[in-house]
Amino acid sequence: METTNEKNLAAFTHLSTLSQYCIPFGNYIFPILIWSSKKDQSEFIDHHGKQALNFQLSMFLYTLTLGLIALPIILTTIFSNIPLNAIINDDDFIINNFSVENISGIIIVATVAIFMFIGLKVAEFFLIIYASLKASNGEKYRYPLTIPFIK
Repeated sequence: METTNEKNLAAFTHLSTLSQYCIPFGNYIFPILIWSSKKDQSEFIDHHGKQALNFQLSMFLYTLTLGLIALPIILTTIFSNIPLNAIINDDDFIINNFSVENISGIIIVATVAIFMFIGLKVAEFFLIIYASLKASNGEKYRYPLTIPFIK
């Protein structure tokens, strides 16, 4: 049976990952601090700390993969469609022979990448809230699609 303090610390471990919106790398720093200070004292906090960190590392990997797939395609499409015969007239930049037909691929890739990123962030937010509620109720929770980096 978990104590109220353990439940609160486990829930706060999950909620501390939301600090990423205010503090750079806060989603790693604060859960590591909470988890490493209490992991030897409570198996419940140890479980939730590992889950929170594994989920954040998985989200970083998914975001990085999405960026590594989309960015080269976008850059290749842009630079292959911009001709080298650009004319500069009195602070105006005119590009001749620029075709909108050839850039439709970039619009599709960019739109898909943006929607996937937004969907990933929305799912991350709600899963963090759900995990913290489960932890505050004393239940063990495992995030879906999480790679177990820390075992």
